Amino acid sequence: MKLKDKIAIVTGAGGGIGRAAALLFAREGASIAVVDVKDETARETASLIKEAGGRVTALVADVSSSDDVKRMIEATVATLGVPTVLFNNAGLSPSFPKPALVNITEESFDRIIAVNLRGVWLGMKHAIPHMIKAGGGSIVNTASIAALVACNSAEYAASKAGVLALTRVAAQEYGPFNIRVNAICPGATATPMARRFAAANPAGSAASDPKRLERMGVLGRFAVPDEMAKAALFLASDDASYATGATFVIDGGWTIMALEGGAHYTPEP
Repeated sequence: MKLKDKIAIVTGAGGGIGRAAALLFAREGASIAVVDVKDETARETASLIKEAGGRVTALVADVSSSDDVKRMIEATVATLGVPTVLFNNAGLSPSFPKPALVNITEESFDRIIAVNLRGVWLGMKHAIPHMIKAGGGSIVNTASIAALVACNSAEYAASKAGVLALTRVAAQEYGPFNIRVNAICPGATATPMARRFAAANPAGSAASDPKRLERMGVLGRFAVPDEMAKAALFLASDDASYATGATFVIDGGWTIMALEGGAHYTPEP
């Protein structure tokens, strides 16, 4: 088991990549703090882990709130023990249909940044002191291919690019404490976010064209959440013991063929 006797926190674990990772980490021997902004979905994921014989607690937190994140860490310590694995996965989806930069509202910009970027920072801010006392740990942050190429709304892209910057700085600062920090950049993945994207675009539009969506990578298909979860597991485990400060792109080749993938999609004015 790759995470035997580890204690892991997975945020955004109510569905999609987060749920897949929480289930996988549990199968690999970790005790899991399942965190989501929705109590119902957090409990659903926790129930699946418990039914499989795993040790788990379900927690509700808005990762953009420092008080919530601090309580999340403290509750994990109290119920499971000191976490040495943190998967900062919670995030908000971009606006659908994609707005032009000048049409993004300040409220939308601030909320995306608060959850996707500040949430990652807060997770590390409150977890790292415990990891230092425990002698080390591994942090995996979810960014996006939107951090690398212009393929999404500006506020979302900015938030995910910021995640990569935070990852590098955290890795540099806390490597001497045996804490590794890495980021994954998922490509098109069959998650509730992807379904919302398709539903928000009218039939016949470029964004809803099945053939166009199939070209979102050289493999000609969407990823499934398990494929992202396996990458996060690798980074969280000792298999990646010499990896830190790195960006792991898991996009089926999307970013090497950005023109085909639609990086130059023009939003409604």
